[in-house]
Amino acid sequence: MPRQARLDAPGALHHVMGRGIEGFSIFRSDTDREDFLGGLRSLCEVEALSVYAWALLHNHFHLLIRTGKQRISEAMRKLLTGYVVRFNRRYDRYGHLFQNRYKSILCEEDPYLLELTRYIHLNPIRAGVVKTMRQLAIYPWTGHAVILGRVKQDWQDVDTVLGYFGKKRREATRNYERYVAEGLEMGRRPELVGGGLIRSMGGWSEVLSSRRREKREASDERILGGGKFVERVVEEAEERVKETLRWKRQAIDLKTLLKRVAKSQGLEHKELKGRSRRESAVKGRKIFCQVAVQKLGYTGASVARFLGMTTSSVNRMARLEEMKELDRWTK
Repeated sequence: MPRQARLDAPGALHHVMGRGIEGFSIFRSDTDREDFLGGLRSLCEVEALSVYAWALLHNHFHLLIRTGKQRISEAMRKLLTGYVVRFNRRYDRYGHLFQNRYKSILCEEDPYLLELTRYIHLNPIRAGVVKTMRQLAIYPWTGHAVILGRVKQDWQDVDTVLGYFGKKRREATRNYERYVAEGLEMGRRPELVGGGLIRSMGGWSEVLSSRRREKREASDERILGGGKFVERVVEEAEERVKETLRWKRQAIDLKTLLKRVAKSQGLEHKELKGRSRRESAVKGRKIFCQVAVQKLGYTGASVARFLGMTTSSVNRMARLEEMKELDRWTK
C-alpha cells in the first residue's frame, strides 16, 4: 500500500519523530546533540518553524513544532540531511542514519499542544536516562529545563506554553512543572505517538462507546484530533491538491512562463536567465521560481538548470508567503 502524502499547512502543529536505522544511536555525544540543536536554531531564526517541545534520546528524537515560512518537508529535510552529512563526517561513516522517513502527525492544538509537551518532556524518565523530576529539571537534552529557565535555548518558544499556566512567569512555571509531574502516573501514553481514530479518541473503549451512541467521527492516520478538525484539515488538503492539478493541466512550459514574466516586468528574456541585480529582474526571477515550483509542480533542480542558477537559490526564491499575487501569471 503506497504511503500517503504528508499533511501540512501554514501554522500547523506537528509531532515529529525520527529513529536511528535498526536502533542505531543517532546521538553518540554531546557534540552530536549540540549539532542537531544548532540546526533547529537555524530554522527558528529564519522563521521556518517554532519549537515548543523536544527531546533527544540516544536512538530517536521527538519535536513539537509549528510550521512557519517553510513547509515541514523542506524544514525537516534541511535539518536531517545537514545533520546526517556532519554526523557521517565526524565518525567517518557512510549511508543512512535514520530509519525510513521521519514520522509527522498533524495535531489539533487543543488539547494536544500541552499533552504532547508533557509527553515529550517526560521521555528521558520513561527511558531511564534520568530518574526523578528534579533531575529532569536540569537535564539539558529536552525543552523541559528550558521552559523552567534552568537551561538557555533562546530559539525555543517558551512563552506559548507558559501562557497556558498563568500570567506571571513564576506562577506559570510552577504550574507547568506540576502539570508535567502529574503525567508520570499516566504511563507511556501510546495514544500520543500517532494519529487515527483510536488515538484521537483515547482508545478502543471510547471508539466503541461512540459507535454505540451512533456517533461517527472522521479520522485519518496522519492526524491527531477530533472529527471536525480532521474533516477541515483533509478538506483543505484536497483543495490544495485540486489547485495544483488545475495549474498543471494548463501545461505551461518554462519557456512560455519566462516570456510572460519577462513581458510583465519589461525585461529581456536573458535578464531573467542571467545574473542581473536590477530590482525588476530580481522580482521577475522570484515570481518565475514561485510559479514554476509551487504552482506548476516543477522541481527546484529543473528550474535551476533552466535559469542557470543553483537549486538552493531557486528553492529559496520559491518560498511563498502570499499566493494571491501570483494567479495572474498562468492565466
